[in-house]
Amino acid sequence: MKSEIMIIGGGASGLMAAYGAAKWLVDNGSDSQVTVLEKMPRPGRKIMITGKGRCNFTNVKDWNAFSPHIRSKSNFVKPSFYNLDSTAVVDFFESNGMKAVVERGDRAFPASYHASDVVDTLLRACTGYGVKVVTDCPVTGIVRMADGFKVNTADGLEHRCRRLIIATGGLSYPGTGSTGDALAWAEGLGHAVRPCFPSLTALVPKGYKTGDIISRGKGHIDRGTPLSEFGKSLAGIQLKNISLAAVIDGQSVESEFGDVDFTDGGIEGPVGFQLSRRCVKAIINGSKVTLRLDLKPGVEAAELAARVKSLWDEVARDPRSRGKGDRERCRILLGKLMPWELIPAFLAAHPDIVTVKRKAGTRDGSGRYSVGAQQAFVNLSVIAKALKQWDFPIEGFVGYERCVVTAGGVDTDELLPKTMESRLVPGLYFCGEVMDMDCDTGGYNLQAAFCTGYLAGQSAAKSLLAQ
Repeated sequence: MKSEIMIIGGGASGLMAAYGAAKWLVDNGSDSQVTVLEKMPRPGRKIMITGKGRCNFTNVKDWNAFSPHIRSKSNFVKPSFYNLDSTAVVDFFESNGMKAVVERGDRAFPASYHASDVVDTLLRACTGYGVKVVTDCPVTGIVRMADGFKVNTADGLEHRCRRLIIATGGLSYPGTGSTGDALAWAEGLGHAVRPCFPSLTALVPKGYKTGDIISRGKGHIDRGTPLSEFGKSLAGIQLKNISLAAVIDGQSVESEFGDVDFTDGGIEGPVGFQLSRRCVKAIINGSKVTLRLDLKPGVEAAELAARVKSLWDEVARDPRSRGKGDRERCRILLGKLMPWELIPAFLAAHPDIVTVKRKAGTRDGSGRYSVGAQQAFVNLSVIAKALKQWDFPIEGFVGYERCVVTAGGVDTDELLPKTMESRLVPGLYFCGEVMDMDCDTGGYNLQAAFCTGYLAGQSAAKSLLAQ
């Protein structure tokens, strides 16, 4: 099979690259063929699971607000962002028949909240410009030729092209087809690959899972590992408007405010994900990592201690507390300070909140000794401190099987940011997650995939017609 421009990978960046290339060719009067080779039965498999199937497909911030959310070299992404910014991405989908809505945090979704609409719109836009999409077509190798490239596929065929775009994604969610094959191809073509590791993933606290849980992967804990009783007491709880800090080797290095989720994987949610990149990298490098949860970030420690004491006195005065022991009153107090479902785990993690002491024994007139009764004491200062500083020592992290994005990849220093073309191999382009480019959660990664893909496709088409 011959094609002037070939894209390996039919995900977000690959489909947008195909659209960008084909549109440029058609608009400039060329009938050159653009072909996408996709290993899975259907393109866009990873898009389909993005945002739990709702697909937060971009974030409509301008560059100055967007760029701090790029965790790799943001300047590399800048030319492609300005070539197809987030507003233009929304316009692209709407002009191709998919209405969009923008929610809190500038996150854009399809109005239907169906990720399939994003995939269908991309495919419709591509095929409308004559793009050929070949599915069930795993690539097995790439050979550089004098006049372009030869791409070998698992069916034994050879595909020839003059321009080649690699858009295979990273290593995250391998079930969607992202298995990192292109990293070896890139190295075979002379490119350096920066070390890869999971990002936007669950961090697993100590004692959250059962058994001998850490694999040989330097902290990787499979998501399917069963929860401990402590993990079960937390899984399913969502906390809003909290502060979470990453403490690495005893130093607080990063703090985020927002929402956090406790799941069957560990600590996730927007805030957990934001911290995960730095924490995973630290764990892999052998550092000690702790997540420090502040349940009351808007209240100073001294003020909170006074508030806890005031609420305790209020509980004691409440007629409904008559006849209740201090253990029961403690739970009532905590119910005024946190969601009820969080109380069991909070108490389990801080056993010194309630201490038990035995009263002094007594002797009767005959000299017989009676053992003193047990009495529970509630330590209010421990409660106040734990509300501001609940430490979760991190034992490991969920790996590529369920991480949102891969950090690391093809070294962007060896690519031209204004075209996405290789500095080392003329006619070879990269885009999307296969590159050393990753962002925060919130639509940033898909925007980066779309704009780098679009620029790679356009650039390949321009280069082709310039010959």
